Amino acid sequence: MTVEEIHGVRVLTVPGQGPAIRGGADALDLIAASFEEQAEFVVIPVERLDPAFFTLSNGLAGEFLQKLVNYRLRVAIVGDVSAHVEGSNALRDFVRESNRRKQNWFLASRDELRERLASEVAVSPEA
Repeated sequence: MTVEEIHGVRVLTVPGQGPAIRGGADALDLIAASFEEQAEFVVIPVERLDPAFFTLSNGLAGEFLQKLVNYRLRVAIVGDVSAHVEGSNALRDFVRESNRRKQNWFLASRDELRERLASEVAVSPEA
């Protein structure tokens, strides 16, 4: 995993290659790594997520993301999720609602992540 600072936010990035991220136990591993690196944001490439993550009815996505939120970590799933949302209104709505908030984002690219974090800095009362 790599760590970098983007617009004042310490970001831990999961590598694109490796075992599939499946659920709660994997979330705990990311929480531990984030605490060790003092990161406040975790970036996960979409290709690292188990395909079952995108079936909302099984609860994997909810369990995974909630664990990270409980530890005040923000998450960006980065990559093309269009194949997963196609034909799933629930998932499409989940992605849309997530992107309206600050905690969990589904973004097409790291450039989009940089833009979103930059826009937060621009509107921050501390900026």
